[in-house]
Amino acid sequence: MSETESDDPIAELRQVMARLRDPETGCPWDVEQDFASIAPYTIEEAYEVADAIARADMEELREELGDLLLQVVFHSQIASEAGHFTLDDVARSINDKMIRRHPHVFERAAERDAAAQTVAWEAHKAAERAEKGLAASHLDGVALALPALLRALKLQKRAARAGFDWGETAPIYDKLQEEVGELKEAEASGNADAIEDELGDLLFVSANLARRLSVDPEAALRRANAKFERRFRRMEEIAARRGLDFDALSLDEQEGLWQAAKSEEIVG
Repeated sequence: MSETESDDPIAELRQVMARLRDPETGCPWDVEQDFASIAPYTIEEAYEVADAIARADMEELREELGDLLLQVVFHSQIASEAGHFTLDDVARSINDKMIRRHPHVFERAAERDAAAQTVAWEAHKAAERAEKGLAASHLDGVALALPALLRALKLQKRAARAGFDWGETAPIYDKLQEEVGELKEAEASGNADAIEDELGDLLFVSANLARRLSVDPEAALRRANAKFERRFRRMEEIAARRGLDFDALSLDEQEGLWQAAKSEEIVG
């Protein structure tokens, strides 16, 4: 058995973190961290997990899941030191929640299809929020720290369950055009706050359209990012192959390279 192998790797990980956090013999950086200071790392690790999945890199996914797991252990260790809860409490909490929210599995309830399970899941979440005194609004419980586009999608889903929703996509396209017009007016006014406000409205309606089309807007934007990056890099390669200084090209010349890169993808 190697140095890093263990019959109980989770217990070993907990011990590793406890040693890192030891005030006298631990790592100074780890010791000085708190919930707020490591929260950005937690978010970053979650995105790196998503990136590994998008690239279908299983070796990288294994490593990134480990990094994300470390964040859970880190937060739990800080909480344990302050007497709030332990890693075991975290595990018990999620075990209880999964059993409670899946009666169709653990209690042989009737909700067997995915759509019915989604409705039941939300009903269980609403009941849990009510028990905690958090059920004042249909929008309660949508985390503020979510990426803005994802949070927009979740807010709209909550509102739709309460009946506040367009029945079809046609009026959403009309709303998009309306928001584009209002954005143009804001731009003409030169009012920075108005421009930000109207651009936000445009993005919010775009997220709503994505929801109606059953498209994850975060996934769609990631796909657009990847497409732009792929084509831009290809533009640079074509310019280099032709002996051109990419930065010195006019916008029209660069657009020509963009169309060439795009055409290569279509032909391929």
